[in-house]
Amino acid sequence: MRQVALNIMIAILWVLFQDEEAFHFHTFIIGYLIGIVIIYVLHKFFDQEFYPRKVWVSFKFLMVYLYQLLTATFSIINYVLFKATTMNPGLVRYETKLNTDWQVTFLTILIIITPGSTVIHVNRNPNLFLIHAIDVTEKEKKSLLKSIKQYEALIMEVTK
Repeated sequence: MRQVALNIMIAILWVLFQDEEAFHFHTFIIGYLIGIVIIYVLHKFFDQEFYPRKVWVSFKFLMVYLYQLLTATFSIINYVLFKATTMNPGLVRYETKLNTDWQVTFLTILIIITPGSTVIHVNRNPNLFLIHAIDVTEKEKKSLLKSIKQYEALIMEVTK
């Protein structure tokens, strides 16, 4: 967060030093790009990683989540319209590698928001999730666990 604020400050100073009659957005962008270069050169002194990487990881996380949400939504529509009599609801256990309360809570929210599954219980000692799924056939169970592992890997990458 400090790097972003510093980068914006460098961009504003660049605009002010240009001594133009009016504010020009392209001057701000040039200052922002110069700020990125300066921060990249000096980012080792911040004891943090270079912040555009965090922005990229967050964007990637958002895109993966939106993709999962869309595919799960169409899957639920398919179940409701065409497979209502062949659904096999049940419980799935999942042991996570996430450590902090924030990470576990975030994973829980992601599982709950995804249609067709909800978290029933979280045990913090072995970090075990008990998840209710709309269909627990082997194919669907494998798909659900793959999605959860993908969420878990992205959460670990974002909070690294």
